[in-house]
Amino acid sequence: MTEPTVYQFHVTRLNGDEVSLSDYQNKVLLIVNTASECGFTPQLDTLELLRQEYSESDFEILAFPSNDFGAQEPLEGEAIAEFCSINHGTTYPVFNKIHVKGDEAHPLYKFLSDKKLNGRVNASPRWNFHKYLINQQGEVIDFFYPFTNPMSPKIKKSISKLLAANKNS
Repeated sequence: MTEPTVYQFHVTRLNGDEVSLSDYQNKVLLIVNTASECGFTPQLDTLELLRQEYSESDFEILAFPSNDFGAQEPLEGEAIAEFCSINHGTTYPVFNKIHVKGDEAHPLYKFLSDKKLNGRVNASPRWNFHKYLINQQGEVIDFFYPFTNPMSPKIKKSISKLLAANKNS
């Protein structure tokens, strides 16, 4: 039996194009639910710094705006893209706004947060900027709470370890 992976899911870009997460095979991923009016919104900047630090590696950040916590994502579509790129210089993919908790959660987030589905992690987002770390095989490896800075040694060490493991295999 094959391990459950994020590659089974499709997501929608802000321009409406559907993307298979299998397009990100062989990359370490950090999947983050974001919001433009949250106290953690400055993490959009530090996520970009993290992406730049690993730009020569097989690493990518995938951002999923959500209005599930405190109605802190009032923007839609192109307005989200403009906010992220103009105010925070983001170059990583930002996808369509989705639900990340509850019955209406996107299937990707149901998978990410439920150990019965992903085989490893039981951690639903409790607020905006909850982060999931995915290895090159598409498996959920770890998660980081919203208050964990993307440039923290804990996150960087985890990413580096996964990237190094792939080079040694």
